[in-house]
Amino acid sequence: MAAKTKVLILGAAGRDFHVFNTLFRNDPNYEVVGFTAAQIPFISNRLYPKELSGERYPNGIKIYDEKDLPKLIKELGADVCILAYSDLSNDTVMEKASVANASGADFWLIAPERTMLKSNKPVIAVCGVRTGVGKSPTSRYIAKLLRNLGKRVVIIRHPMPYGDLAKQKVQRFAEIKDLDKYKTTIEEREDYEPHILNRFVVYAGVDYAEILKNAEKEADIILWDGGNNDTPFIKPDLMITVADPLRAGHELTYYPGQTAARMADVLLVNKVNSASKEDVERVVADLKKINSKAKILLSESVVTPDNPNIIKGKRALLVEDGPTITHGGMTFGAATVAAKEYGAKEIVDAKQYAVGIIKQVYEQYPHLGKELPAVGYSDKEIRDLEATINKADCDVVISATPTNLRHIINVDKPIVQVSYEIKPKSDELDTVIKEFINKGKK
Repeated sequence: MAAKTKVLILGAAGRDFHVFNTLFRNDPNYEVVGFTAAQIPFISNRLYPKELSGERYPNGIKIYDEKDLPKLIKELGADVCILAYSDLSNDTVMEKASVANASGADFWLIAPERTMLKSNKPVIAVCGVRTGVGKSPTSRYIAKLLRNLGKRVVIIRHPMPYGDLAKQKVQRFAEIKDLDKYKTTIEEREDYEPHILNRFVVYAGVDYAEILKNAEKEADIILWDGGNNDTPFIKPDLMITVADPLRAGHELTYYPGQTAARMADVLLVNKVNSASKEDVERVVADLKKINSKAKILLSESVVTPDNPNIIKGKRALLVEDGPTITHGGMTFGAATVAAKEYGAKEIVDAKQYAVGIIKQVYEQYPHLGKELPAVGYSDKEIRDLEATINKADCDVVISATPTNLRHIINVDKPIVQVSYEIKPKSDELDTVIKEFINKGKK
């Protein structure tokens, strides 16, 4: 009898668990000897619990820090390393492959379709070529359009299970109080809260087969709202991938963003009002080169402060969406745009006031400028974020994290909350959605 292939899954508390659940949990030919954790703080040294791992893994599966990968491959006897997280440069992917190979393990990239669950309802998926391209605003736009067309929409969100995994198996968010019920981080709130305020139900968690079953019971259409630049967990009937001309060229150089672009039925180039004509044209040309069959559309990203009158002439501290300006690589976000558009006198350098973990974030991401990333994966991070803002010598805080910081931290300065939505340059996106509805499920 052949020996089982020993598998080590490299992840960041998301696709890694989905790959295990769909491909390996019940396959006797493989033994998953561990998960590794990267990109997100405080998610290693946990256990993928027995309640989720199944009868073949009665003790659960340990989650290790990826920095120890060469040692882990040797100690666990891993035959194969599987990359199962996103928003990585192509160079970084090959570096990980080299580390695995040099340590004696094969290196696999799983085709997205192998892990896609099939729904009995029509599915529209929104993905991106990078994190921070505007997937969630695009999802919000489409969800509202579908509701106006008389459809019950349920949103399934890419996972962010950073806490008790067993308790996070299936999460349903329908009211703001559900964010507290599930003890969500700032990063989770950023993606769930706007949908909830728009009166949509959002599902997320760990076991997406169970999540899909629950969502189908209350939906006419499933809307997949992707995370980072990952591909969908649910097989889409219409796939829309968003690109960002503010990071022109990244549509070809990040994994699995190029995969998501190649799979798309519609490619939406967002933020054209903030990007140069040359960068927009470059992104369009790149997308045509890799996916000539997709319809390529343009949209603006419209920034709206809730209290713009207090920005003009003030010294402003800018709080930006955390993932977008950290591992997303952006040097600015919607708060910066709002500060310029509404006449802030000065942009205060948040870095000089950083304390605790926030100071460590600046050290980890040296490309960061004056903007403050809204990180909040733990209570300690949230408190250090609060302390950094209170320490800053500024007149006003302009916050572009999609969750309302006023509900999470107590600061001694006025906060202007910035929202951002897409504004398509034509009615073609609406037409695509309406034609999809009229045709029914493919």
